[in-house]
Amino acid sequence: MFPIFLKLEGRACLVAGAGTIAAPKIASLLCAGGVVTVVAPRANPEIAAQAQAGEVRWHEREFVPADLDGTFLAIAATDRQSVNHAVAQEARARGILVNSVDDPPDCDFYYPSVVRRGDLQIAISTAGKSPALAQRLREELHRQIDSLLPEDTGVWLDQLGETRLRMLAAFPLGEDRKQALHLLARREHCLPEECPVQQALNRILAAKGGEIQP
Repeated sequence: MFPIFLKLEGRACLVAGAGTIAAPKIASLLCAGGVVTVVAPRANPEIAAQAQAGEVRWHEREFVPADLDGTFLAIAATDRQSVNHAVAQEARARGILVNSVDDPPDCDFYYPSVVRRGDLQIAISTAGKSPALAQRLREELHRQIDSLLPEDTGVWLDQLGETRLRMLAAFPLGEDRKQALHLLARREHCLPEECPVQQALNRILAAKGGEIQP
């Protein structure tokens, strides 16, 4: 397996199915910024409410191949294996990435179990062999991460990302910049109000014409 994180912001995603199997898949696509179209004759109340609110587009009917037109990624999440297989076959014929829930042979990719802190994501995959094991490991990892990564880690990561961009522009390529970037990633040394790298960066920027606040 090749572990990657896909950018779905603004990209068309199709989900066949609108029940309890499909709901968490839809939620994860929306969380990643995907533009989600759902195809299903019926929908559970949660998904029907999302459609009513305009969060997803719902075609209230059975899947047809034309539903995949312009799609970047597809999820087959109905409670009928024959429908899921048909979605996967059609998607694969069009070169569209597809996941058929609980059917590894019909999957181009698998949903990992994920621990999140803002943009920080730690993902666990068993290549579809045991999602239950991946979930159990995620729960165990989550307990350990709670002691290592506080809930505001995502906010700190945003600040870290902004400071890194400023550093890349201010520091020339070389060992000094590499060491500074590694020090910046050590939160115990680089909280915004007392970070020596931040202070050095501000001095450099001030000498260039004015300090830029993080």
